[in-house]
Amino acid sequence: MTTYYFNVQLGLRERSLRCKTLMRGTSRDLSGKRRWYASERIAFRLLEEMGYRIIETHKRIIVDGVDVGEVDAIAIGPDNNYYAVEVKAGRLDVHGVRQVFSNAVLLNMKPLAVCKGFADDAAKKTAEKLGVKVIELSDAFLVDAEELEEIVYGAALEAFSESIRILLDPSIRVLPEQVDYLKAIARSHSIRDAALYLRKDVKDLVPVLSWLRTLSPLARRGGYKSLQLVAMLILLRLRLQGLIGSLEQDIGLLTRLAEKLGA
Repeated sequence: MTTYYFNVQLGLRERSLRCKTLMRGTSRDLSGKRRWYASERIAFRLLEEMGYRIIETHKRIIVDGVDVGEVDAIAIGPDNNYYAVEVKAGRLDVHGVRQVFSNAVLLNMKPLAVCKGFADDAAKKTAEKLGVKVIELSDAFLVDAEELEEIVYGAALEAFSESIRILLDPSIRVLPEQVDYLKAIARSHSIRDAALYLRKDVKDLVPVLSWLRTLSPLARRGGYKSLQLVAMLILLRLRLQGLIGSLEQDIGLLTRLAEKLGA
C-alpha cells in the first residue's frame, strides 16, 4: 500500500489566517455536499498532476443488470492500470476502506482512495491488507484549498451582484458632462492616458474618479482596472437605457397605430 503526503509550503498558516480574515462577516460553513464537491475537484486535479488520467466520473456499478453503487471516478494510472477512485472529504475508516475495495472488485479494477488520512490504525491496517492504494492529503491542504475556493466563489458572486446593481439600480444618476470622462476611462489603460485622450490635466479627472469610488465597492479594489470596469458598466447601463427608451417609443407608436386601425 502506498501513501502519499502533500505538504503545503511555508506560509500555510499565514495564508490560512488571511483566508479566515477575508471570510469574516460572511458564511464560511460549507454544507456537507458542497464540501464534498470541493474535495472531489481538488482530488481530481491532484491525481492529474500525479500522472493519472480521469476518464469517467460518477461511474455507476451495474451487476447483472442491477445498479449496486457508484464510484467517484475511473482513472488510468501512470502504470497504465485502471483504478476505481473514491474521494473522501474526511478521514477514511474501516467501512470506507471496505467500500473502496468492494467497488473496485466489482469493476475489476484496482482500488484507490483520496482522503485526509485514516480514521484509526484499524483502517490503515485494513487498507494495507486489502491492497487499497491511498493518497493521503494533509488536513491543512484540503481545508486551505476549500476555504480558498469558497473565497473565490464568494468574491465572484459579490462582483456579479454588484455589476447587476450598477446596471439596474434606478437611484444611479449620470450627469451629461460625466459621459465623456467615463468613455475616456473605459478606453484608456491608465489615468494619465485618459487625461491625454480628453486633453485634460489628471487633476480634472479626480471628481469623476472619486464619484466612481463612492458609487461602487468594485471601483475601490484593484486600482485602475476596477475603475475602468465600473466606467464600462455605467456606459453599458446608459446604452441599455437608450435602447429601452427607443423600444418604448416604438411600442407607443405601434399601439397608437393599432388604435387608429381599430377605429
